[in-house]
Amino acid sequence: MAFDIDMIGKVYAALPGRIAAARKALGKPLTLTEKILYAHLTQGDATTAFERGKSYVDFNPDRVAMQDATAQMALLQFMQAGRPKVAVPSTVHCDHLIQAKTGATEDLATAKDTNKEVYDFLASVSNKYGIGFWKPGAGIIHQVILEQYAFPGGMMIGTDSHTVNAGGLGMIAIGVGGADACDVMAGLPWELKFPKLIGVKLTGKLNGWTSAKDVILKVAGILTVKGGTGAILEYFGEGADSLSCTGKGTICNMGAEIGATTSVFGYDVKMADYLKSTARADVAAMADKVAEHLKGDAEVYANPAAYFDQVIEINLSELEPHINGPFTPDLAWPLSKFAQAVKENNWPAKLDVGLIGSCTNSSYEDISRAASVAKQAVDKGLVAKSEYTITPGSEQVRYTVERDGFLNIFDKMGGVVLANACGPCIGQWARHNADKGEKNSIITSFNRNFAKRNDGNPNTHAFVASPEIVTALAIAGDLTFNPLTDFLTNDKGEKIKLDVPNGLELPSKGFDVEDAGFQAPAADGSKVVVAVAPDSSRLQLLDSFPAWEGTDLTGLKLLIKVKGKCTTDHISMAGPWLKYRGHLDNISNNMLIGAVNYFNDKTDNVKNQLTGTYGPVPATQRAYKAAGVGSIVVGDENYGEGSSREHAAMEPRFLGVRAVLVKSFARIHETNLKKQGMLALTFADKSDYDKIREDDAIDIIGLTTFAPGSPLTLVLRHSDGTTDQFKVNHTYNQGQIEWFKAGSALNLIKMSLKS
Repeated sequence: MAFDIDMIGKVYAALPGRIAAARKALGKPLTLTEKILYAHLTQGDATTAFERGKSYVDFNPDRVAMQDATAQMALLQFMQAGRPKVAVPSTVHCDHLIQAKTGATEDLATAKDTNKEVYDFLASVSNKYGIGFWKPGAGIIHQVILEQYAFPGGMMIGTDSHTVNAGGLGMIAIGVGGADACDVMAGLPWELKFPKLIGVKLTGKLNGWTSAKDVILKVAGILTVKGGTGAILEYFGEGADSLSCTGKGTICNMGAEIGATTSVFGYDVKMADYLKSTARADVAAMADKVAEHLKGDAEVYANPAAYFDQVIEINLSELEPHINGPFTPDLAWPLSKFAQAVKENNWPAKLDVGLIGSCTNSSYEDISRAASVAKQAVDKGLVAKSEYTITPGSEQVRYTVERDGFLNIFDKMGGVVLANACGPCIGQWARHNADKGEKNSIITSFNRNFAKRNDGNPNTHAFVASPEIVTALAIAGDLTFNPLTDFLTNDKGEKIKLDVPNGLELPSKGFDVEDAGFQAPAADGSKVVVAVAPDSSRLQLLDSFPAWEGTDLTGLKLLIKVKGKCTTDHISMAGPWLKYRGHLDNISNNMLIGAVNYFNDKTDNVKNQLTGTYGPVPATQRAYKAAGVGSIVVGDENYGEGSSREHAAMEPRFLGVRAVLVKSFARIHETNLKKQGMLALTFADKSDYDKIREDDAIDIIGLTTFAPGSPLTLVLRHSDGTTDQFKVNHTYNQGQIEWFKAGSALNLIKMSLKS
């Protein structure tokens, strides 16, 4: 039986009435997205239509999921809230802290030893507060969610941007920061700006070397890394129905790379089959009874332009395999044009490593199709010329593909199976010789490929493709190889052409596993003690951030004016810093060390206005904090794109940064800043960015009358005695202004639960 079946039953029982109310309130047919959102309103039945892209709306998600790196801070915050138990079903998944180095067995053992303090903390907190705990080795959070928890028509939040994977099972699943998770676990409404809607109509059917991965690689090329910001992508059409459930998950997963709030598919036979295959026939039976409510209305799909803010159409029958990169996931190349692009751009053609798996491409179908390509290499006398690694998404998948012989095939090809964890995808990859910084190429079936993302080497050119394309190129050892047209030479000197991959959507003998890695919480956690050593370098109990002082902010120092792309990886790096995710003071030593200083084109090198000397960003900010001086960070477009990384907001707040002023924000990061009591501001006129000088003292005026829709004024006091002043915008509603005044959203939670 599925987890939380009673909760799912209640959602489905309420669905018809909630949707009927929404249809009446909106006065029109509904998209699937609207059905799910309006069915989860905190207020109950909808009484009015919300304005897309403008209205802030309170929702009641059905569940919360947290990965181990972000769960630490989320749960440290929750411990301050004063609740004895989480208000909604919640889980913790230990997947981010396992470093990939040698192979699954050795790496998992090392992780359990190295991270014992953190794992023990997470296990005990989970036990105390009624949270399900998935042990190290159980799998990657998003794959486990798809296998165990996602259900059509549901709504969940997760402390990772790729929580959206659950959209493959018809669920609205949204990546958030830990403060948002804390709200929901505390039983409070969760606030979201009502998203815009992008419809993606899929026609035709995949064939040949083309896979579901190529759909999202194509979409990323169309929308770019910020084209989905503030929007939900809803996929529909005959092509959507033809895709496997896990293929749908792959597409939704990488929607995070275009900034989308989430992505979703409507319920169909493929989803029902997947539910049944993963021991959730009870959920499929319940979903079948309300199936009409688990997809958009027919009128919507007949005339999508009238119901979506933007419509994209892709013919799957004509879609080419794609390869995206380097250094950005939206640089999309059809395979037929990629070899020429490699040559024209002087990218390293020699392929050093091919990596498959991760949360976005580690399904049984993915592994079986990649194995069919690998088997050809073994059978036809081809030797893989690149290193090759496999990262299963969960222990259930790993156990099943081993049972069915796929791992043995990879072994014969020279492949190395890594732990069921994130590893190389998030910088947890102890890659040999990466520290030399040599120019090289890798190709992965992962989702994100920013510079230094995988191995810390800024000269690693990382490309993204489907697992089968990755496998073919790893066999060739050459980025310019096209398996659709090109030949390889085997050990007998024969010319060999690879056949089209084949695989199974689901295992014919069903999934199997000996120990999935789940630990249920104690029925009564009141006597469970959560211990945090006061001298720990990994964990630190939190103190409340100070409340707003009630005045305008004057005399702020410019900490850094960031030039160009600044993702959450630039603001708070992962990799070796992951071990400090539960210790705010220690991890704050990575604050903005990857950001490029506009004034000298250097990273981690800014002017200390108190001394006139240059030094690291965190040290400079600590000097300002020690002197009781506030500061401001200035940034470029789409500031904070990437992950849900809450530390990217908490670190500047902790060190005394008062405001972040940018040309535009990525959604999650802007919310995270607001939650922590920061000022998240945007230039009313983007050209004002050019007015900010290195030695500026800055005033923010208008806070005593801070109100929704009312701009603030920024005054620049230049070192030459001149001044500039201009308007800056914000998106704070009244509730969010109260977060600012209280010092953080958590401070308000504590106040409300005490009263």
